[in-house]
Amino acid sequence: MSNPGNADTPGGVPAQPVRRLRRAERREQILDAATRAFARAGYAATGLDDIAAEAELTRAMLYRHFDSKADLYRAVLDRACVRLVEATGADDFDESAIPALLRAASADPDGFRLLFRYAAREPDFRELIDSITAASREVAHRNLARLIPAGPWLDWAANLIPTLTLEAVIAWLDAGQPDPGAAAGRIDQAVHGVIAAAQAPG
Repeated sequence: MSNPGNADTPGGVPAQPVRRLRRAERREQILDAATRAFARAGYAATGLDDIAAEAELTRAMLYRHFDSKADLYRAVLDRACVRLVEATGADDFDESAIPALLRAASADPDGFRLLFRYAAREPDFRELIDSITAASREVAHRNLARLIPAGPWLDWAANLIPTLTLEAVIAWLDAGQPDPGAAAGRIDQAVHGVIAAAQAPG
């Protein structure tokens, strides 16, 4: 027989699964609020009180989920990174890559900006961005090797194209996400301009 003292629902059914679900939802609420707050003011200028106000929670509630502001910021970046990989994949740069990147940025613009604009300026979190950059360059180099002869211009293009693409997407977000149906094609034109330059005879 169930012990009513250990149950929070009628009939003696333990309520622990419901509490776990609520905790996960609360964590996501905090991450959403922190993403907005950090994207608005930056890491250094954003305090836990700002995030608590954004989430309409108490500071004590934040500490039930995260040990510190740094812990919360890293969780925000990690979530943005996971969402980006889920949306775009991690191995190929083909005709679907830029549209997928635009969709990911459009779905989470604050998280995208935090990853590629703001976190790069924070020394304590720079290693995450450096790892993403290194992986992007490796993927670009592997795919561009089919189009550009081995040598310094292949290296140049592999270093430039990931940066160009990310900056183009951020600029598109900043411009208000104009012409979403045509945006991928415009960015693709810029990328192919780099490829054509790298292919040009000396």
